[in-house]
Amino acid sequence: MNNQPIHLREANLEDLSTLLDFEQSLVAFERAFAPHLRKGKIHYYDLEAYVKDPTICVVVAERGRELVGSGYALIRNNKPYKTPQTFVYLGFMYVRPEYRGQGINGKIMQHLMDWGKALGHTEFQLEVFAENESAIKAYQKMGLVPEILTMRLDNIPPDNQN
Repeated sequence: MNNQPIHLREANLEDLSTLLDFEQSLVAFERAFAPHLRKGKIHYYDLEAYVKDPTICVVVAERGRELVGSGYALIRNNKPYKTPQTFVYLGFMYVRPEYRGQGINGKIMQHLMDWGKALGHTEFQLEVFAENESAIKAYQKMGLVPEILTMRLDNIPPDNQN
């Protein structure tokens, strides 16, 4: 690791191969929390479309010329019975393992929240696996609080009654 400062910038198409690698690293990490994920290579995001879309903020953190982290923010409609009508959804929060614990995720999140605030938004949401305690702590540090926990039941044996 070098001692150069972390710099945040908007992602571009030249970053795409690294962003796709980040995505696969994120999927690999999250498999421990999500046994229902399909086997093999999967994609959570359409990163190329996100980078090209001027209404989505995809940000990368770099140290020197090395990309070390990423995140995105996009505007989503809220449920019809909730306020405000729209919110900023945060996703793709990733920092290379050797750079974790240096506040990079917080810088990325702050950049994305500033982007949303500049557009007039006041609510920010994200999803995190309930067992991903390190991520939950990082998000709580940024002021986010849990709201809804999705629960699931899987592998129910078929009914053997005639």
